[in-house]
Amino acid sequence: MYSIIHLGRPTVARETFAAGAALVVAEVFYKFHSFSLECLAFLATWFAFSWIVSRVFPGSTKPSSLPERRSSS
Repeated sequence: MYSIIHLGRPTVARETFAAGAALVVAEVFYKFHSFSLECLAFLATWFAFSWIVSRVFPGSTKPSSLPERRSSS
């Protein structure tokens, strides 16, 4: 999820792992008795796991088709 929002191009394997882990956490721990709250908590957990995975494996998040930024000095 972090890659989708931050870069616009998800790496399918990384996002699948993050989403799967978030789904397990949501099923085991989130019992809010409200679909909306549980859905929002799941999405926040997925975002957090995706962010963590992107920090653990930083080299695999660079987009190859985006132009590099130039300094303005």
